[in-house]
Amino acid sequence: METTLVKRYLSWEEIQRLVDHLIRNHLTEQYDAMLVITRGGMVPGCLISEKIDLRNILVAAVVYYTDIDRTLAKPIFLQFPSDTLLVGKRILVVDDVWDSGRTIMAVRERLNVVNCQYKVAVLHYKPGRSKFSDEGPDFHAETTDDWLVYPWDRER
Repeated sequence: METTLVKRYLSWEEIQRLVDHLIRNHLTEQYDAMLVITRGGMVPGCLISEKIDLRNILVAAVVYYTDIDRTLAKPIFLQFPSDTLLVGKRILVVDDVWDSGRTIMAVRERLNVVNCQYKVAVLHYKPGRSKFSDEGPDFHAETTDDWLVYPWDRER
């Protein structure tokens, strides 16, 4: 039996509710910096940083997807913070969604070679699509397998 992919359009109110859930239920530790994965993590990262008053925001610009369900063999890092900005720090990694998990796992690999502590927070976790059955985000606001269209996505 084939499952139908549900396309879900999220509102700004839903995004705010998810961000509030993450903060209230999971983001109780203090962090030295936030590492936002572009582009999807930029808006949630900004909303979270405002609410928890975290001003040190770093960027990991990673390209893995060229189109829906079209991925590159290896990630391309267009930008990543230098080790000196990460060493000895507590880092909150933020993205919008853990789908296949490939992008966040590539970021984790880069962070694992630096002496830093980090936690990964996403709005949505898609365990049914993840390529890493033994891995997942440290924190997520909602589990789904829907095709998500965020308010900041091009398709509206």
